[in-house]
Amino acid sequence: MIRLPSRYEDLDTAFRGRLKPNQSLLEIVKRAFASMEISGGIRFLPVFGQSGSGKTSAALEIGTHLPELYVDQLPREAVEDATTLKPTLDGMLTRAKGRRLVAVVDQYEEVAAQRTAIPSTFVETLSLLDRDHIRSDQILFIWLTTSKEFQSELAAATSRNKRILVDPAFEVVSIDRDSWPAIIQETFQFHNQEKALSDYEILEMDLGDICSSASTLGAAIEDVGAKLAVYATTLHDLSNYLVVMLWPVTDGLRISRVQQFTDPRQGYKLDWNAWYRQLNSEDQAGLPLREYNRARLYFDVRLVPIAAADIHPLCRDLTDDSFVPGHSYLDRFKSTHFYSIVSGNWSPENFAPLRERESKRADDARAWYPTVTLQPTALGKRLAKCLRELNLPSDHEQTISSPYSKVRADILIDRSPIAPSSVIVELKAFSAENTMPSTIAASVLTTLRRHAQFAGFLPRQ
Repeated sequence: MIRLPSRYEDLDTAFRGRLKPNQSLLEIVKRAFASMEISGGIRFLPVFGQSGSGKTSAALEIGTHLPELYVDQLPREAVEDATTLKPTLDGMLTRAKGRRLVAVVDQYEEVAAQRTAIPSTFVETLSLLDRDHIRSDQILFIWLTTSKEFQSELAAATSRNKRILVDPAFEVVSIDRDSWPAIIQETFQFHNQEKALSDYEILEMDLGDICSSASTLGAAIEDVGAKLAVYATTLHDLSNYLVVMLWPVTDGLRISRVQQFTDPRQGYKLDWNAWYRQLNSEDQAGLPLREYNRARLYFDVRLVPIAAADIHPLCRDLTDDSFVPGHSYLDRFKSTHFYSIVSGNWSPENFAPLRERESKRADDARAWYPTVTLQPTALGKRLAKCLRELNLPSDHEQTISSPYSKVRADILIDRSPIAPSSVIVELKAFSAENTMPSTIAASVLTTLRRHAQFAGFLPRQ
């Protein structure tokens, strides 16, 4: 189930504390309490904001950003009945445990409009509280509304006690528009087990387009939710192919460089956002990114590092077709992340980070690997033989055709009856010195383009 809440009430409780502060609201709240410190009494602030501008989020999370304040929401009966308001406030002050109180009335005008006396009656009750010298507690009442006219009525109701009115026309303005895409992405990830919107075909450029035309952040979130609803009901059929880019690495630095483009715990799935950040601005603006992302999802593209030390003993004498891999070396190969993914046995619960520890085995592999980076065909042929020895039918240098294009698999694995039944392995035998973020990003780009054409998402050039 996909979730992207657009209202404060629907947000995960744990997420609410991460909401960004509205600085203008915090400043006027601090000013109101400073006034109470000097002059005493209570204060009232009618707040206007468009629907979706973040009024409720900003008001109810004041206490997150100003911890010396306690924020609570006034129930309807406390607004309608003066005799109920006082005991309600006593309960709030008890819960506040010595902190000063912010009492919030959230968009009550729908009911109040039918009972025209309620605003004036409520404000008159506040005036009586203000004059009650027995009450020494500092309380700020905030009334949230989407109507400027109603805000004016609330302000006018303080005519008999102007002291309590903080500002007659304060407006909550939404967070800077440039921040909306990041906020939407963060909200989605938190509520969907850290999945990215790109996994549902909504890219950063889409968020930018939506946010540029939406009137408020809430409206932008709802527009994204509408797109998600469409994509969720028009999912692609699963491809018959899984695409795995296999990248041998010789040390911890190269491991981390490859892994930064992936989600290792989820079987090294290609992380779209990490890859996108490596593109220059020209590529970000000019590449057919929607088609590339669609290919990434359709073929479930993985980028898997493998320690050179785990393949070195199996890949000596690459020109010797009679070479027989040793069982202990095959067992080590069988325990790699690469094998568990292509064989269909990957388990996140059993995941352990790939590390390259200093040892003679690692030193020997580090010295050997540069001698074979110019022999990717021979290396693929030997690895295919090792996979066959492990009862995973494999062939090297296989051409696969579709109605739209062809791709060459360095290794093609048939793992039937596991779906997808065919695994296309692209061997990325780059030298250690050339295992750079820019090289990795460029190689991923090539793979995505090939397979976008293969699936017909892009025409052949």
